[in-house]
Amino acid sequence: MNADNQSAKIELRAIIRSAIKNLSPEKRKSDSEKICALLKTQPFFQTARSILFFAPLPEEPDLWPVVNETMAGKQMVALPCFDPENQVYQPRRVTDLHVEILSGKFGIREPVDTCVAIPPNDLDLVLVPGVAFGLDGHRLGRGKGYYDRLLQYFTGKKIGIAFDEQIVDAVPSEENDVRMDLILTPTRCVKPQ
Repeated sequence: MNADNQSAKIELRAIIRSAIKNLSPEKRKSDSEKICALLKTQPFFQTARSILFFAPLPEEPDLWPVVNETMAGKQMVALPCFDPENQVYQPRRVTDLHVEILSGKFGIREPVDTCVAIPPNDLDLVLVPGVAFGLDGHRLGRGKGYYDRLLQYFTGKKIGIAFDEQIVDAVPSEENDVRMDLILTPTRCVKPQ
């Protein structure tokens, strides 16, 4: 990664994190509810047979209510689980959030080891968190590349999930950064240009 790109990413992360930090808990909750409602109306979500959700950090949109609802239906639900040996996240099937979830390496909720591993290409849909998303479909993550490695061989739909405050015109990107097919916010579903 070149130094200019690295500096631009660091600067953008700081700007977006500041904007998200300024959101009130009520606005964050309300916007998360709007994202959940909009997500459930999307054809890509309704027709997916298997979905990789994410366990949100406090500053991320909370899709946990949809995870519960989806598990009660016919769709298969998976969550990322950190594999310390290979330093990657692996999707694992989840059937009970009360029994099969623990706090993982980075303090993120993830499936227990006994949950069945799912090859990424067995998933129809991946819902992807990020720090920022560009209108071109590029995503700015936390800087470790975990999601890019998780998504590099995935062939299904990749949907960025974000607050409106996380959308920017463009995100500095590298050759190995994975683009989103769509970005869903509380107010819109953005098809990258």
